[in-house]
Amino acid sequence: MKPPTIHATTILTVRKNGRVAMAGDGQVTVGDTVMKANATKLRLLANGKVLAGFAGAAADAFTLFEKFEEKIERFPDNLSRAAVELAKDWRSDRVLRRLDALLAVANLEHAFLLSGSGELIAPDDGIVAIGSGGNYALAAARALIGDAALSAVDVVRRAMEIAAEICIYTNANIQVLELGG
Repeated sequence: MKPPTIHATTILTVRKNGRVAMAGDGQVTVGDTVMKANATKLRLLANGKVLAGFAGAAADAFTLFEKFEEKIERFPDNLSRAAVELAKDWRSDRVLRRLDALLAVANLEHAFLLSGSGELIAPDDGIVAIGSGGNYALAAARALIGDAALSAVDVVRRAMEIAAEICIYTNANIQVLELGG
């Protein structure tokens, strides 16, 4: 019998009005049990110019963080190139291909989702959501993004709160990082 996988869940990224905000919940689960409620799933990279967050199998996500950090150090002013290079490695490397995790990365110009199959997606609307509660957070962010009174930080925080109310794998211990301004 295979042991249950440790999973870190929801990350949401929103680009709005020259700013980008990324939020992550704090929940880590083993199977259907909450093992940690205040995990940190977000990082500032490239001397504070890039936000990165992970969801999925925790050990796999840390491996991908390390690989992405190597790429962003190699291409510090080119998030697109760093993301493409990681996606190429992810797709072609036999070990990386087996990793069960997702990465969301963003700077002021771009936001990307890197998937476990080595796919690289740049959403049209600048909103990236990953993890178990990702679809709930995505729907909430899309509903809130048009409100001129809300900043990128406001949108990610409120959308994550909504996701936490719906998804059992997402909690309301929300960490937010922001770039811009």
